[in-house]
Formats: sequence, C-alpha cells, structure tokens
Amino acid sequence: MNGVQILRYLNVAAVSLNQTPLDWDHNKSNILNALNECRAAKIELICYPELCITGYGCEDMFFSISTCQMAISMLHEIALETHGMIVSVGLPLLYRDGLYNTACLMVDGEIIGFVAKQNLAGSGVYYEPRWFRPWPAGMKVDINLNGKQYPLGDLIFEVGDVRIGFEICEDAWVAVRTGVNLAQRGVDIILNPSASHFAFGKNQIRKRFVLEGARAFNVAYLYANLLGNEAGRLIYDGDTLIAVNDQLLAEGPRFSFEEFIMTEATIDIQTLRMQRTLSANFPKTSNHLNNRVKVPFHSALHRNKHEIPKKMPSKKGAWETSVHIKEEEFGRAVALGLFDYLRKSRSFGFVLNLSGGADSAACACLIYLMIHLGLTELGSLRFRQKLSYLFPSVIVNPLLATDPVIANPEPATDPVIASPLLARGEAIQLNSEDYLKQLLFCLYQETENNSETTKSAAKSLAESLGFPLASFSVNTLVEEYKQLIEPLLNRPLNWEEDDFALQNIQSRVRTPSAWLLANIKRSLLLCTSNRSEASTGYTTMDGDAAGGLAPLAGIDKHFILQWLKWLETESVLGIGPLPILKLITEQSPTAELRPSLEGQTDEMDLMPYPVLDTIERLFVLDKRSPLEIFSVLKETRVDIPIKQLAMYIERFFTLWSQNQWKRERLAPSFHLDDESVDPKTWCRFPILSGNFKKELTLMWRYVESL
Repeated sequence: MNGVQILRYLNVAAVSLNQTPLDWDHNKSNILNALNECRAAKIELICYPELCITGYGCEDMFFSISTCQMAISMLHEIALETHGMIVSVGLPLLYRDGLYNTACLMVDGEIIGFVAKQNLAGSGVYYEPRWFRPWPAGMKVDINLNGKQYPLGDLIFEVGDVRIGFEICEDAWVAVRTGVNLAQRGVDIILNPSASHFAFGKNQIRKRFVLEGARAFNVAYLYANLLGNEAGRLIYDGDTLIAVNDQLLAEGPRFSFEEFIMTEATIDIQTLRMQRTLSANFPKTSNHLNNRVKVPFHSALHRNKHEIPKKMPSKKGAWETSVHIKEEEFGRAVALGLFDYLRKSRSFGFVLNLSGGADSAACACLIYLMIHLGLTELGSLRFRQKLSYLFPSVIVNPLLATDPVIANPEPATDPVIASPLLARGEAIQLNSEDYLKQLLFCLYQETENNSETTKSAAKSLAESLGFPLASFSVNTLVEEYKQLIEPLLNRPLNWEEDDFALQNIQSRVRTPSAWLLANIKRSLLLCTSNRSEASTGYTTMDGDAAGGLAPLAGIDKHFILQWLKWLETESVLGIGPLPILKLITEQSPTAELRPSLEGQTDEMDLMPYPVLDTIERLFVLDKRSPLEIFSVLKETRVDIPIKQLAMYIERFFTLWSQNQWKRERLAPSFHLDDESVDPKTWCRFPILSGNFKKELTLMWRYVESL
C-alpha cells in the first residue's frame, strides 16, 4: 500500500498536566517530561489537555499578540521532540481576524495541522466566546507560520493507515457532537483534549459521554483533562480515560499531586474496524474525504505479528468507590487546590484565625489533608521539591545526606520565614510534623464573649493536628475603639441600640494582627467564610471575611458540618479519623459576638442550615422565585409552620439582596458545584436591586390565603 505501514496495535496515552497560565518554561517542561515518560513506556500516540501550552486560564491575555506568538514558539520547540510519535497539544491560534482554540497534531517531529474547536463553552465559569471564535463545521484553510503552510480547520488526520479526529472538550458536551461527523468520515480514534473544571459528580458525566462516544461512533476514545489548581479559582481533577466501544480500557487517578499523570492502553485497530463492519447501524463511511490530512508514520516499535496487547492495571483510586464520594472529593479537591495555590503564589504557608468553631476547624483540617495526602503520594523529597523556595536543601557533608541535592537558587534566609531545621547546613529529612509546623500558624483571639469551650477546642484541635497556635485577648482593643467613638455620639455604646456594630468591631479587631503575622511570614491569610454566610451576608467585612483565599466560600455550612462529623468518625481513605473533632461537632455553631448569656447561635440569627441550603439551591441553581420556593418547602418541610417557612424565605431574599456588595469583595474561592455564589465566575447579581419586594408580597398573599 505505497509504503503505508498497516498497524494492528497502537500504544496510546491520555496525559493530564498541572499547568499554569503563561508559565511558558514550566508548561513546556511538563509536556516534555510527560513525553519522555511516554517514550520510555513505548507509547506511540499522546493526547494532552486543551490549551496546555498557554494554560487554559489566561483570561484576557489571550488577546495579547505576544501570547499567541509565544505559544507558536513553544509549539515548534515541542515538535522537535516528537520523533517516532504522534502527539496532540492545545494552543490558541490567530487566523486573519479571529482567535481560535485549537489542537495541533505533530507526527515524527513535524507539525501536521490544527483542528479548531467548533463549540465554545460560554456558560457558568466559562467565557470562551469572549476570546475565541467557533470554527465552522466542514471548513478548511491554510495558515502560514514562520514561512510554512499548515492546514487548519475541521480536519481528520490519516497517520499511516490510522484515521484520527478531535472532539475538543465542549464539542462532546453539546447535543450534536462533532464525533457524529467524524464517525461518518471513518475515524478510528477520537482525541478529546479538555479543560473541564471539577464539580461534585462530574466525573461520572464525563465517563458516560466517553463511553457513549466510543460505543456510538465505534472508535477508540482518549480523554485528557487538566490537573490541579491551574489559575486560582477552578480545580481540575486530572481525569484521563481511554475507551473502546463500550469498554473502559484505562482510567487514571484523580486529584494527583504530581505534575502529570500518564494513563496508557493498547488499541487493537483491526478488531475495532471489524466491529464497525459488523455493526448494522453504523453509518457507511463517507466518500467525501475533503479535509483529510495524510502523513506517513512508521512505528519505531518492533512487534511480533502474533503479539497480544498488554492489559494495563487500573490506576483509579480505591476511594472512588466510597459511598461517601462527595466527602472524599471535597477533601481531595480542596487539599490539592490549596497546595497549588500555595506553591504557585510562592507563599510561605498559611495563617488562620482558629476560633474553635466549625469553619476554621474545616480550614485547618483541609491544610492537614493537603500535607498528608501530598506526602503520601510524593514522599518527603518530592513534596519538598515542589516547595523548594520554602524548603531549600543544602548539603555540606555528603555523609549526612539522605536525599539528593535539590538545586535551589532562592534559599529562604529570613529567620522569621526559614525553619530552624533548615539552618544546619545539611540535607534535612523532614517529616509530616515539620511540614505541619511550618505550613500553618493558628491564632485564637478572644474577647469577653468567647467561651472556654471554643478556646479549649481551638487549643486541642491545633495540638492534635500538629499546628502551632498562639492565643491572646483582643478585648482591650475592642474597648479602646468603643472609647474613641462614644464621645462622638455623646452616649455609651449598648447592645440594645448598637448590636451589629458591637458584634462587628470584635471581628474586625482580630484582623490587623492576623494580617501582620501573615505579612511577616509571607503567608496567605485564610478567610473562613462559607457559602451560606456569603449568600446571606452573615460575615463581617474586614473581619472574619478578611483574607487572601476563602477555601470554604464554595460550599454550604450544612455540608461542612456533615463533613467534619465524617472526618471525626471515618475520614479520607488512607488518612484515618480525627476524633478530636468531636469538640467541634458537638457544639452549636455560634459567632460568639454577643454576651454569652444571650446564647447566640448561627441558626437563631439566620435559620436552620438545612432550610437555608434548600432555599439557596432553589434560588441560585434553579432561579426559583420566593413563591415557588415556598411551594416546594411547604411540601417537603411539614415539620415547620408555614408562616415560619415564609419568614425564612423572606429573610434569605432580603439578606441576599442587601449583601451583594459583600460577595463582590470576598477573597477568591474554589468552584465546587453549580450552586456557587461567586459573582466573578458564576452567579451574577446587581449590587443595587429592588430587594424582591414585589415577589415577597406575592408570596405572603399566597401564605395568608392558606
């Protein structure tokens, strides 16, 4: 056949990458390191994630000509390393007056062509139509790069005798998938390079469309997603899936702390084609083969003609089958998100106001999981390498060394920052206790309204988890602020007239010392506000809402309480329960900002958290009106009087409307599900509005009629 090699088997890999927007050398290094590992494993075809050269989250820097030029420069450097292989990478490509999200196929050291994404993700957290244009189906053009012409468009590639097509992320999520057309054109393999953010349960949806695509199109299907916290708010779970027909051949681990994950399988091309032949419903291959790019490929592997492809063991984590999958996903996703945020921002750790309550305890537990999950997977040496700016390794006496030298041009010399362990001039074998002491510092700042219960809980939790804790009173500061203001009012402040102001000042006076410590230690101050607080404004701006990162602002308080109880008794697989959390879970959540005799609790101030969670979900996710929400709750919460339900709904909508300005100011948070209230990425709402007055009136008319 004119020298075309007939391939029976093809070794393929889907590779997830932990990239960073515009970090050119890092991104290229990850791609090439993964390529070298694939080469060592005798992989012939690699699928990398979407926009992996630039990073997916470049935002408006996609509009920069230099971004596109640098991406092309990196592409040419990567292409030189692909000898003997078929490799797909993603990058933005400027053609005439449009910017396109493309996948480039390289074969044997040469750039072969570019497939442009036809369906752009433009809802929720995605803004692709802001930067890119959708490519018209069936269209093919030529583009000039560095004096050479390359095909661009709706292409299939005939590499040797194997036909390869692309569904780029959203192309597989739409009603009419591009894979339908690819199947009619007789492709053997569909590559899906993706940047699909993590959300609870989303992995199962992806798995369904991968399996359905492989089955319906009678192809081998490779899916490769991004990994980790790429750009700040979105976490990618690193899904890698390989399927043939209705069989999942290989599935990689999720939420890995590695820089890349390679998931491999061997595709039996001839058997795949025979199955297509036997399928009565499979569309006849179109004779219209325009937009086909042919290129020779001769595998460098020497196979025995009777060779049986090796079956790869599953790399899927054992925790994936847990009945508590949401709790597992939350712990692992946020732990990885925190780790990447820490190292990519080059922060030297975290500072946390540990109040003895549920939210700050959850933050401390997430840092605890971050350290233990990272060490379990990477080991001390590679964990330290990823934080080399913080944990330099200097060897003076080779006889003392237990680890290889870690080159680090930026040793931590600041005595406040550098751990005493790192000042001895030798390689240090750090253990988990050392990392716990270095990476989180906790403060307990009490006023006269704090109880011994929360103080003891904070102290015991910090000691049990291994984090240092400093405790001191800020009551004098509260009194000094009161004394400054009272002469201006010509009266003493009192709880009857000044309730909210007196509560808020206690929260706010805790902030300067926490920021001061975080600045000195070059650390991230964690904001402990959760989503329930964000939706109702039940948080003090420049108080408990202060911080550079809000790890809980994407999750509701009801789930946080359940998750802590689960950590107490069961916990993340491989970590073990944390029984000390009983001191937290047995408490009723309280801000402890009013005098203790009042018995303040969060649910008394707001409403029961399960009710709040339901109202929030129906409003944020389903966009239901107050009357519609009341109709739902009337049937599902028969334990609560209907007028009380209506009061809860009115309270939610009133607080929601009045506190949009607070949500606009909250620190960055992680996107975890479709109920996010983050106005910058998901749930937009006007700062000034009509406060749902008309809608609430209609609800009350209905309530009174019952």
